Amino acid sequence: MKQIPNLFTLLNLVFGCMAIVATLQNGITIQIDADGSQFIDIPEKIWMASLFIGLAGVVDFLDGFVARLFNATSAMGEQLDSLADVVSFGVAPSMIIYQFLRMSYASETNGIETSVLLLIPAFFIAAAAAYRLAKFNLDKSQSTVFKGVPTPAIGILVASFPLIYWHAQYEIVYQLLLNKWVLYAIVLVLCLLMVGNMSIMSLKIKYLNVKDNLHLYLMVVAGVVFSISLGWLAVPLLFVTYIILSLVFKKKLSSQL
Repeated sequence: MKQIPNLFTLLNLVFGCMAIVATLQNGITIQIDADGSQFIDIPEKIWMASLFIGLAGVVDFLDGFVARLFNATSAMGEQLDSLADVVSFGVAPSMIIYQFLRMSYASETNGIETSVLLLIPAFFIAAAAAYRLAKFNLDKSQSTVFKGVPTPAIGILVASFPLIYWHAQYEIVYQLLLNKWVLYAIVLVLCLLMVGNMSIMSLKIKYLNVKDNLHLYLMVVAGVVFSISLGWLAVPLLFVTYIILSLVFKKKLSSQL
């Protein structure tokens, strides 16, 4: 029974690996319309990577729940969890950013021949995730409050990009996701959020009273409203709300560390 939580954790790792495979199997194509305009496409549906990262997120939540249910928490389980998270929420999202950078450069003249050096920043997310998880393992005070944004939140955010790209109704969305400077900026911000020490709220609800969990209830309300009105665009907006609420309740969160 004690190994059941570890099996969930390893399933998280498997889903992360499947997300990487789904991302790597995508070949970029350039479609040229009659008016000469170009459209960049990945026909093999990179959204499968988003699905697997989402499943990894679900399993990552469940392994802790199962460990508490069977009273099977262990030091080995903690280490396995971090190792799995590096793959599912570090390496896999990096591969998604890598492909979007390729798409960005492919839209330019001779962009297919872009140097791989210009694509390396995509992997800074994996590096920051590994650093953040190592720091988390050494700091036992992070239970109800995190120091820096947790890697699953980063992974889910990046996993939403392919879904947004193929389902968004606004041209500006396509332009932003295919703008290399926007992508570089996203990488920089996400890395800083992970390795920084800003107090970030945990989404675990221990008590149901509104006073102690106002920030969590606000997140739930925002999530419902955004999902109904914005579809997949709700994910990045909910992520921004997550950061803003952590800043607004910074004093309260810091007192819990």
